[in-house]
Amino acid sequence: MASFHLVRYAGVDAMRYMAFDRPKLRAAPGLRFWRLLGTGRGRSMSLGADLRRWALFAVWDDEAGLDDFLERSTIAARWRAEAEESWHVRLVPLASRGRWGGRDPFEVLPASPRTSARHGGSGPVAVLTRASIRPARLPAFYRSIASVDRALRHEDGCLASVGVGEWPLARQATFSLWKDEAAIARFAYREGAHRGVIGRVRGEDWYSEELFARLVPYGSQGTWDGRDPLRAHSQG
Repeated sequence: MASFHLVRYAGVDAMRYMAFDRPKLRAAPGLRFWRLLGTGRGRSMSLGADLRRWALFAVWDDEAGLDDFLERSTIAARWRAEAEESWHVRLVPLASRGRWGGRDPFEVLPASPRTSARHGGSGPVAVLTRASIRPARLPAFYRSIASVDRALRHEDGCLASVGVGEWPLARQATFSLWKDEAAIARFAYREGAHRGVIGRVRGEDWYSEELFARLVPYGSQGTWDGRDPLRAHSQG
């Protein structure tokens, strides 16, 4: 199983945690894959960084490993003590393709009843996209982002979205929540701006590496921009 954590601090000095937390994450029991991520200011990948908000994407051997991290880790303790706002969600992969840093983060994860129960496509779905952008394609990539960002803001099926990244400019990702798989398909294949960008990505070979994953979100806690988007959706 996997988890995503979005944390907002009071000041930009929280940047130092990007370095200090790495050794602790390397030593965390049951943590098989992780990435500390900066975030953008918009709903998609963008040139503007939010230096107060940071994210962690993690893949665990099992829920016990995540539970232990949340209960005992000094990182999670700091989130509770210092964060102005934080949101955490548990995730089970539905499908993925591609690599992240040469690895499939979800390789040989054990089967989950949550996954088999969701093949009907009803209920919220999380989408993780990640890409290493070829240096020569960076100008074209960032020129295309504004139209996709505008489309996301007006997309009823998107519950929430954030642009995240490992390196400035060249290694970018998005984490988004959708009402259901039908909403993802509408945006991916019918929304003109996004469809056009995907066509250029393939035709002009923008990425040296990419990953696309759909995941079942559950067990969310905290708030993201003042609310839990999954709980707000279920109540709506």
